[in-house]
Amino acid sequence: MKKWITHPKVEGNASRQAHADLPEGTMEREMGKEGFFGPATHMYHTRPPTGWSSFEGPLQPRAFDSNKLTGPSNMPWDAKCLLHNAHVRFRVWQSPGSMDRLVRNSDGDELLFIHDGKGQLFCDYGHMEFTAGDYIMLPRGTMWRLESEGPLYVVLIEATNSSYMLPEKGMVGPHAIFDPAMLDTPEINEAFKAQQGDEEWQVVVKRRNMLSTITYPFNPLDAVGWKGDLMPVKINWRAFRPLMSHRYHLPPSAHTTFVANRFVVCTFVPRPFETDPGALKVPFFHNNDDYDEVLFYHAGDFFSRDNIHPGMITLHPCGFTHGPHPKALKNAFTPKKSATDEVAVMLDTRDALEVSADAEQVEWKEYVDSWK
Repeated sequence: MKKWITHPKVEGNASRQAHADLPEGTMEREMGKEGFFGPATHMYHTRPPTGWSSFEGPLQPRAFDSNKLTGPSNMPWDAKCLLHNAHVRFRVWQSPGSMDRLVRNSDGDELLFIHDGKGQLFCDYGHMEFTAGDYIMLPRGTMWRLESEGPLYVVLIEATNSSYMLPEKGMVGPHAIFDPAMLDTPEINEAFKAQQGDEEWQVVVKRRNMLSTITYPFNPLDAVGWKGDLMPVKINWRAFRPLMSHRYHLPPSAHTTFVANRFVVCTFVPRPFETDPGALKVPFFHNNDDYDEVLFYHAGDFFSRDNIHPGMITLHPCGFTHGPHPKALKNAFTPKKSATDEVAVMLDTRDALEVSADAEQVEWKEYVDSWK
């Protein structure tokens, strides 16, 4: 067993309640452990902790515009890998339409987030429809393909050599944020049976990031039934009922959607702003000293960021203070509207992420200056 060294204390001109009732003329900065899950201290400053005049070196915050990626392909293994480490691979896939081969990931569970487009998923377990805003979790080893009449824009997050699980929801109970009964699963229905037959099919299997092709003289998606508790699941962000408090700005960890080995996936969805006059209405400044933080911006007005549009990705490496941009800071206690309307996917990784050459080709170099 281990126990954090903890001795809560208040020193100087400080608020006794985090994220609320800040001393006049101050800005709050959180220094915490384990990505908002561990002990923390809140510092109170008279100037923005992000008010740098220059920022040089590999710790710079970075932004990438995935809309500028080229080379669409109907094969997900051609997706551009933008960020990766030993435990996760973050890829963006732009497909012109339906896949003409089956695929199987033998490196880890695959999480698809449908940024744009709609269609049908066929896999070992059956058939289900999907649309923009859906998460689809495919267990490691699942054979699958997507059918679509139009282009698809998909974020792929691989849990390398790991498995996706639901977060422990503690005192709010297992039905908070979304009830697990909201998870949809594939069905062996008429659409699934109709695609079975003796036509030749190829399965492209990824293992250790190398590809092997297995050819069958029939469609191997030929199950007539199944039973068990391992299966693909789907849920749309519109089904989420986010945790919130009218008197306290909750940390990102309150919006955790999936957990895997050494990383978490969170989802920010529209919600009312806090109404207590003393409560912060924007994300607080914080030191991300244990996790790299990635955000994929899906839809809406990203109230804490300037010059960010859907399809963009930001990376805040662990080790420096970050938080709202100056324009958002002006509305820290008096928001311009009653609710947020942003939707974003956050990936927090316990291990440092490598930035690929493909990501560097679509990088917005001036992002580091957007806090000035």
